[in-house]
Parts: sequence; C-alpha cells; structure tokens
Amino acid sequence: MDKYKDIHSSVSSKKENVNDLESLESFRQEFLGKKGDISLAMKELGKLEPDERKKHAEELNIIKDSVLSFVKVKTEEINNEILDKQIKTESLDVTLPVSSSSGTIHPITQVIDEVIAIFADLDFYVAEGPEIETDYNNFTALNTSEHHPARQMHDTFYVNSETDGMQNVMRTHTSPVQIRSMLSQEPPIRLIAPGKTFRCDNDQTHTPMFHQVEGLVIDKESNMGHLKGCLEIFLKSFFETDSLNMRFRPSHFPFTEPSAEVDIGYKKKGNQLIIGEGSDWLEILGCGMVHPNVLRNINIDPDVYQGYAFGMGIERIAMLKYGISDLRTY
Repeated sequence: MDKYKDIHSSVSSKKENVNDLESLESFRQEFLGKKGDISLAMKELGKLEPDERKKHAEELNIIKDSVLSFVKVKTEEINNEILDKQIKTESLDVTLPVSSSSGTIHPITQVIDEVIAIFADLDFYVAEGPEIETDYNNFTALNTSEHHPARQMHDTFYVNSETDGMQNVMRTHTSPVQIRSMLSQEPPIRLIAPGKTFRCDNDQTHTPMFHQVEGLVIDKESNMGHLKGCLEIFLKSFFETDSLNMRFRPSHFPFTEPSAEVDIGYKKKGNQLIIGEGSDWLEILGCGMVHPNVLRNINIDPDVYQGYAFGMGIERIAMLKYGISDLRTY
C-alpha cells in the first residue's frame, strides 16, 4: 500500500510539469505505458490472494482513472491553446495572386454560364425555383395526366412530405419554375430556368441528378417561327458555328401542342464529332407551343396569350461540345 501511495504522490507532482503534448505523452507513458508504474503494479496483483488482490486492485484503479481523466482533460486543454494561438497569429493574405494550379471551372458550371450569357443577349432573364416541388407544379399544372408513366416511382423520386396538402417530389424537370413564374407575374414573360433535376436513371449518359435549362416565352404574338429562330441562334452561338443543319421532328409532350424534337446535323471525323455539318442527325432538345391547358391552369387566357417553350439537358450539350464520353468520369 505504501508503494501505491508513492505512485499517487508521483502522479500528483508530475502533473505540475505537463505543459505541452510532448510532456503529456511522457507523463502517460511513465504511469500507463508497458513499463509504467501503474502497469507494473497491475501485473503484480496476480501474485496476491483473492481478497487482497481485490482491495489492491481498487486502489490501483482509482489512481489509474485519475491519470486517464487528467490525460483526457489536459489533451483538450492543450489542443485548444494551440488552436487559439493559430487563430491569433496566422492570417491569409487575400491580396496575393491566385495560383494558376488552384483549379478550374467544372464543365457543367461552365456550360450553364455559357447558356445564360447567350440567352441574355436574346433578352431572356433567369428564373429559379425549389428543387423539392409539389406534384401539382411538377405534373398536374403541366397537363400531365394522373396515369402518365412519368409519375411512376420508377421514374420519379417522391418525398415523404406535403406542401399545402400536395405530395412533394424531387423535381423531374425545371418546368415547375415556369409554372411559378406564370403564377407570380403577368405576361409578357421571357425566361430561362437552369438548374438541378432528378430522375431514377443512371448509365453512361444519364445520372439520377442532372441539369436542365428550359425556356419560356408568353406573349400575344410568338409562334413556331420565333421558336425556330431563337433555337437556331442559340445553337449556332453555343457550338460556335456559322452553318447549322437543323430540323424539327414532330413529337409529343403533355405541356406543348404542337410539339417537336430538334435534331442537328453532324459528321464524324476520326473520333471527333463535328456539329452542324454532315448528313447524320442527332436529337438535341424538345420544344413546342405552350399547351392551352397549361395556360388555363395558371389563369392565363389562351385566347389572348400564347407562347413557346423548350428544354435541353446541360450534360448532353456539354458532352457534345467538349468531347465528354461518359458522365460518370466527372
């Protein structure tokens, strides 16, 4: 027992000399290391009778626990002191020039910026909306029937929540932004809605979370000719070509009538795709005149106003412009 008193006395005196992490580790090793005083005393307990062993073990454990507690508290205290010192003495000179190796803009961000700049020159403004949308804004207001395949869970991520009594979903396109914009302002409207969208899809050219940009024009005069001219200017600017073979192919979308898919010409030169030329066709986006039912759903008179809408995948046009073969590598 006298020996344990000596250990306890030594622990108390050695604590006074601990003032950094190095001396703290030396302290811990002196008492709890393989050859530490407490560790060696623990090994000797096996030689004692059971009753005596229990009594001595209790004494040693009290000392051991005090050492462990001190190490824990002191470690936190020293680390906090180090952090405080760093905060007070270290600083970042924000006037220093940025290193050229610090990083580059992600292709998706770059393409979104390019798209916004082109449509800004065409007098479009940028509109935004929430990524968690109501089923009504995402489907019903856009003239999508209750039994449309897009509403099924194998296509759409449903959220376990409601807004104003309406089921929420992760938006499957940025078209709900068009609905919100038409509900909040009077025509004329001329907007694009870039942003993240979500669908149950994943392969070389599709991801569960991807990006779209959609456009909407609502006024009293716009027609398919205006739509074609707008898209032709955009595609020529984006793909940086003066010549562009483009065709409108009849299609169907619930929210436009008539509807069309737009194909652009291309040809292959080795492993390179040359956009705008050639006799082969590549589908690039969907578009059409806004369906009268969509206008009625947001209280715009289709006998007075009309307009056009279009939408395209940012990843798709980025892959085509910058030669990206597989989305999963980015």
